[in-house]
Amino acid sequence: MIQIISFLAFTATVAIIAYLATKDTDESSKDGYFLGGRSLTAVVIAGSLLLTNLSTEQIIGLNGAAFKEGLLVMTWETLAAIAIVITALFLLPRYLKGGITTVPQFLEKRYDSHTKRITSILFLAGYVIIFLPIVLYSGALAINGMFGIPELLGVSKETALWMTVWGIGIIGSIYAIFGGLKAVAVSDLINAIGLLIGGLLIPYFGLKLIGNGNMAEGISTLMTTHPERFNSIGSAESSIPFSTFFTGMMLVQVFYWGTNQAIIQRALGAKNLVEGQKGLMLAAFIKILGPIIVVLPGIIAFHLFGNSVANADEAYPMLVNKVLPGYLVGFFAAVLFGAILSSFNSGLNSSVTLFGVDLYRPYFKPDATDEEMVKAGKKFGIILAIFAMLIAPMIAKFPQGLFGILQEANGAYSIPILTIIVVGYLTKRVPAIAAKIGLLSGVILYSISQFIIKPNLVSKALAAAKANGITEQDALDKISSQAYPHFLHVMFALFIMNVIIMLLIGKFSPREVPFEQEHTKEVDITPWSLAKPVGIVISVIVIGIYFYFS
Repeated sequence: MIQIISFLAFTATVAIIAYLATKDTDESSKDGYFLGGRSLTAVVIAGSLLLTNLSTEQIIGLNGAAFKEGLLVMTWETLAAIAIVITALFLLPRYLKGGITTVPQFLEKRYDSHTKRITSILFLAGYVIIFLPIVLYSGALAINGMFGIPELLGVSKETALWMTVWGIGIIGSIYAIFGGLKAVAVSDLINAIGLLIGGLLIPYFGLKLIGNGNMAEGISTLMTTHPERFNSIGSAESSIPFSTFFTGMMLVQVFYWGTNQAIIQRALGAKNLVEGQKGLMLAAFIKILGPIIVVLPGIIAFHLFGNSVANADEAYPMLVNKVLPGYLVGFFAAVLFGAILSSFNSGLNSSVTLFGVDLYRPYFKPDATDEEMVKAGKKFGIILAIFAMLIAPMIAKFPQGLFGILQEANGAYSIPILTIIVVGYLTKRVPAIAAKIGLLSGVILYSISQFIIKPNLVSKALAAAKANGITEQDALDKISSQAYPHFLHVMFALFIMNVIIMLLIGKFSPREVPFEQEHTKEVDITPWSLAKPVGIVISVIVIGIYFYFS
């Protein structure tokens, strides 16, 4: 009973504080609803960024990957810090200079309205088909595992999954659709603090259990017993080979932190560039500590449970139930619930923003007022949320790990969008037709590579394995590491190819008038004086971590 009481108390407290903090914000205006009135400060930006990112698809998915492979999967966390620095120094000043609400708005100014429309549709498709359903599914998996929902309600796991997915989806939709960005950001900040505390408690109690009450002894036992799990450099057979550091890994990170609307929208709502850069740098520092929460528990779970866990994504909920004292389970579940809501409502809020700003007013009702645009966005958000809640339970049928599914599928739209943004900022004469070709070729070629050619090879490998008495897992390992390039290598190759194509088009058929970015003066874009030194320190720390664990 105390678990349920603490869960409800913390969840209600967050909702009340979010309401009080946002009740005076004019959310009938475009900037008021979509950007929190351009009033977000560094701490709020950092907290919202981290909690939008650090949800159950991270906590469960990455810990599940660490359960299987160890420390090498920390790459998704630590290299993110460098990508955030790049965003703070290179991309954010340009975004705020243009006074944009969405990333596709820049593409309209740089190329044309059709490029903006294609990009907005790609973002929305990625959110409704990939991001939002995975957040809901992973969140439901965590809640069901921690509270034993199937046993509590006397229903099957599948039925409990559907019930929890819809419960999370409905509550998250209320935050995102009816509260606007500021309500999302404020609730994120509170939950971020709780998640950092709760997230650190799991490895703390886990190490104490391994060390018979002594945390230092637990660390020593873990590193002595499983030294291979503390190697940060992945082999060619691993899910993240070291070679990907120099190809697609950083591209994925820069897209996620610098151009993904669900993430960058927090920084776009900054009251000025100084607050935006401070918020990003603070988030980068905290990301360096991320592996303690999203990787180390997976290694602890492997030590405690070994190979007895059939599904690696279930390892983290099992660890929480084993090591966390009963009086803290309710609090941690509430924090985790807040993290789930954060990622879901952030993605949904960004979808509403993309539809309202980039599609509804330009193409459905050009004379729409801000209030009408916000209302249309809210209606669209309800439809999007329902689609996501219908898709989410179906993810249970995928045998791959959650995090791997998310990262590979995201490549279909992330790299094409990143390509045209980078070329758009670094050149002045590449025309709009080049951006359209870059987008379409990137999406089509990546989809053919990963969702047609690769599955066909996997199918053939499994058939050959069955005929020759080879196990299915050995066959899958072989096809992923030898017979077909890693998806991050594929991303990099397509990125380079599309950049070259766009530059060639720009050379032989350039824009008549070179692009010059307008300064709208909506916010002060004076940079933070310490931005570059702090960025260098963060980058050096990340490199040092890899040297230490290599």
